[in-house]
Amino acid sequence: MKITIHRGIDQIGGCITEITTAEARIVIDLGQNLPRGDEEVKDNLASREAIESITSGVDAILYTHIHGDHFGLFNLVPEGIPQYVGKVSKDVSICKLKRLGHIKGREKQTAGEIERVSKMSPIEASITIQIKDIKITPYFVSHSAYDAFMFLIEADGFRLLHTGDFRSHGYLGKGLIPTIKKHIVGTGPVDILITEGTMVSRLVEDVKHESELSGELTEIFKEKKNVFVWSSSTDLERLATIYSAYQEIKRGPFVCDDYQAEIFKIFSESAGTHAGIFKFGKAYTYSDGNLLLNNWMKKEGFCMLVRPTEKYSSYVDKILPELDPAETVLIYSMWKEYINPKSEHAKSDYLNFLAKFPEYRQIHTSGHASPQCLAEVCNLVNPRLVIIPIHSEKSADFKSLAIRDELKERIITESYMFDNLDICLRGKVSNI
Repeated sequence: MKITIHRGIDQIGGCITEITTAEARIVIDLGQNLPRGDEEVKDNLASREAIESITSGVDAILYTHIHGDHFGLFNLVPEGIPQYVGKVSKDVSICKLKRLGHIKGREKQTAGEIERVSKMSPIEASITIQIKDIKITPYFVSHSAYDAFMFLIEADGFRLLHTGDFRSHGYLGKGLIPTIKKHIVGTGPVDILITEGTMVSRLVEDVKHESELSGELTEIFKEKKNVFVWSSSTDLERLATIYSAYQEIKRGPFVCDDYQAEIFKIFSESAGTHAGIFKFGKAYTYSDGNLLLNNWMKKEGFCMLVRPTEKYSSYVDKILPELDPAETVLIYSMWKEYINPKSEHAKSDYLNFLAKFPEYRQIHTSGHASPQCLAEVCNLVNPRLVIIPIHSEKSADFKSLAIRDELKERIITESYMFDNLDICLRGKVSNI
């Protein structure tokens, strides 16, 4: 077996992992590099020529989830190579692309992207995918993108766990350790662990459970009459936290746009059939001309989901002058560095949108595993040969985690060779 980390060592995002045997080649994720603040994305692999080179002779590409830093280069894959993604992820991606298709000048590109996603084969939890002599079994994980998976990969006598992005502090996170115990280590020893390590470089971030956020939100909903909430439009667990917290106070309407309502419908008809917290009830679709809704919002108060777009800027500019500033607040529920003016990750459109509101408060928790969770997973999986940390700003810092000393010795951030196992770590920042 040969494992090639094309990208992912010493950087967050842009993940591309290849696994090769004598019979088959698969790729896990084709992620685009993340931008820094307002800069354009710098990505020397974001071209058809580069992706054709990486995927030449590949039998299948499997995506752990649909965030752009794992999924963003899908449209550059040559026709004829099978691509696999979660069934719900596929629906969400198509819904999002249809919205992007409204952007002038992007219609043709979006139509092509929708066609590519529509042709992708679905990944379903616990349903094995056989690609020649490589066996891949996906298992659900909690992440800030619903329908995310880790993959147990078996080939050439090796068992490899690729975690994708995951966490234990979401509603779905309670299944992480039981799943690993029963389906991963419970079915045989793991030889290789490829794991994310985002939070290793963010040790000072406060990692809370989603249920804690729900309590904080409820208190603000009780305190303030008019509440705008800014969060990811596709983060199922955060949306469920916001929606359920607002239902606790039984006040005015819960408001969003037609795109967000469609995402709610997808989630309600999938995750909502398994757990009530993911079943979204009535959400009212905002429009300037809906006087009945507008008057209800002004009279009774509201919770309105917003995003930093031209459309929402127009909505907010119309609504805010009619509200009492003392009773109005924006809840920002995304990564804090995007709105930190001193951060290299700061986004000017985010800061400009934020400045419209009389007051804002931050309520957020990461979509990634805490250092404690990373250590618990490493100790539990206990790989016999190596731990390969990816999706981390400094992969070598993985050795600072509270894992057993013998496991620390198995962490590698440089290429390595064992009997019948070749590990090629191309994806160091210095190489790309």
